[in-house]
Amino acid sequence: MDEQGFLEYVQSGGQVETDDWMPDEYRQKLIKFIEMHANSELMGVLPEREWILRAPTLQRKLALTAKVQDEVGHAQLIYRVVEDLGKPREQCLADLISGTSKFHNVFHYPTRTWGDVGVIAWLVDAAAIISQKALLKCSYAPYARIMKKICWEESFHILHGRDVILTLMLGTDGQRELVQEALNRWWAPLMMFHGNPIPAENDPVVQWRIKTQGNEEARQQFLDGYVPQIWELGLTVPDPKLRRREDGVWEYTEPDWDELRSVVTGHGPMTAERLEFRRVTREETAWVRSVVLAEAA
Repeated sequence: MDEQGFLEYVQSGGQVETDDWMPDEYRQKLIKFIEMHANSELMGVLPEREWILRAPTLQRKLALTAKVQDEVGHAQLIYRVVEDLGKPREQCLADLISGTSKFHNVFHYPTRTWGDVGVIAWLVDAAAIISQKALLKCSYAPYARIMKKICWEESFHILHGRDVILTLMLGTDGQRELVQEALNRWWAPLMMFHGNPIPAENDPVVQWRIKTQGNEEARQQFLDGYVPQIWELGLTVPDPKLRRREDGVWEYTEPDWDELRSVVTGHGPMTAERLEFRRVTREETAWVRSVVLAEAA
């Protein structure tokens, strides 16, 4: 099979296994895309990890701990997929810590209040699962298979986040203000989450059917599903231009794509601090890996 035949095969719904022949460009696109997903799962635990000991009740501490454990488990699964494609996990982690590889924009921002924790678990995870469900039909079969488990667990994270938000919104005026203030800060990163509105036909990742949904399609799906819920809770979306047209399309203020590029290339508010945390903890736990690997050998 040549590259054109391979492209036609995946575009028609065909799936590829690890040992199948694949074009070099396809393999490299897979590695870059899946590695960023793994990095994002691993770095995504840090904003919430900071709040485990500060969660308001024991139940909340346990729920947040379980969520963090899930996300780390997702990262491990996804790194294994990258390894099978030819890039060792150690190299992935080294590239992450050095800033060579990327992780998702939302995990470069600070979590200032308990309201942030609720917004992340409810809305950030909601935006994520829209993208992740589009990966269930990925042309690379091993990735598509593990996404079943990940999507199932992420759906629980959204319920956890919504429960946190509902509890706050049914509380005091101060608690409701906490949620609104968090939403105000997180709205811009959320609108950047699915990437710039590149047409699907011009997006190589869509053309290879690594993902099956264009960026703007995903963003519209998020707005359609969650803006009504936000309004229902009595919250205000911090975008005066946001409206749903008669044809069902949402209009909104154009995100600052320069900010997105700056953040994901390592210049976010918390990027340096979180990468340093990963570097230090990796060094501190090196002895564990050496012992385990020695015993395995």
